[in-house]
Amino acid sequence: MLEVPATASLRVYVSEWENGKRKISARFAAILRPLLGLTDGELRGGATADPPQVGGYDELLIRIDSSRSVGLDMVKTFMDQTELFRTMDRQMGAAGLVDQMTGHLARLEDALTFAILPDSRRPVAQALAGAATLAAWQALDAGAVERAWRNYDLGKRAAQEAEEPMYLAHAMAEQAYVLNEAGRPETAVALVREARRVGGGRMSPRLQAWLYAAEAELCAKAGAGYADDCRRALDQAASILPPGQDARDPDMLSIFLNSGHLTRWRGNALALLGDDDAVGSLYEALDSLDATFIRAESGLRSDLAQAHLARGEYDQAQEHLRKARLLASRTGSVRQRRRIDQLTQSL
Repeated sequence: MLEVPATASLRVYVSEWENGKRKISARFAAILRPLLGLTDGELRGGATADPPQVGGYDELLIRIDSSRSVGLDMVKTFMDQTELFRTMDRQMGAAGLVDQMTGHLARLEDALTFAILPDSRRPVAQALAGAATLAAWQALDAGAVERAWRNYDLGKRAAQEAEEPMYLAHAMAEQAYVLNEAGRPETAVALVREARRVGGGRMSPRLQAWLYAAEAELCAKAGAGYADDCRRALDQAASILPPGQDARDPDMLSIFLNSGHLTRWRGNALALLGDDDAVGSLYEALDSLDATFIRAESGLRSDLAQAHLARGEYDQAQEHLRKARLLASRTGSVRQRRRIDQLTQSL
């Protein structure tokens, strides 16, 4: 059982950690990594130890021969692990998954490094593209911006090697959100449009609709000058989205989008534009929201708070912010908490 120092001692430790006067020990690092959503290298302020170097041709050939065992069954196992992490992230948040995702990506990268021929590399590269994009979104949610950017680039490179335009377009579009968070919404809009161009006609209708919805949100965040573009993109998304309540895209497992989700996205974009129609769309989306989408509900509550603030309805805004904060605390979302704090200052 870990003995935790008294509060006064902890305050001294934190001060010394922040000022570089004391190194974070392994036992405290094990506690702080899942709480803060950081890798060991990010937490301790330095790069993690380099992996052991390959010790010669014999060892290299052993690694290459071992890579031949990474057949379709093993690739499916990798993708099943990614799916498990995606489900855990959706329900519990990303902060506690940092170590698991870091190890998962390392194993996939290792498998790809020692695979030789394209037929054996492409399936592994596809699995890596999906895992890297998920890890990037988790890093963005945890506030680890540089890690998010690097993982998106890893996902794009893997998608290109796998010759999977859908995975490439998805990684590009999500990377646009990093640009938006960094204060470059116009560049973010340009990148998501480029993602649509790159994917072209080789994308599923659900992914195309998702890309238009993402473009609409980023246009709304870019300001009033993009308001018409935002509304056009929302209309395009609605016209392309397949009918029915099925949300999962069988060709792109990271995409969840049906009419209920798109209604929420429309409400979010309209709330950002200060449109009165936002409130109705958002309450409709709240009524149909899957209860397991904890982080999504936190975002939806924040959208409702923003919509009510635009109408001067401060009591309703405050109540939604209270619930959003509780949900964001459950998932450990730094990104959501930052937005909630910004909206709270407007009350």
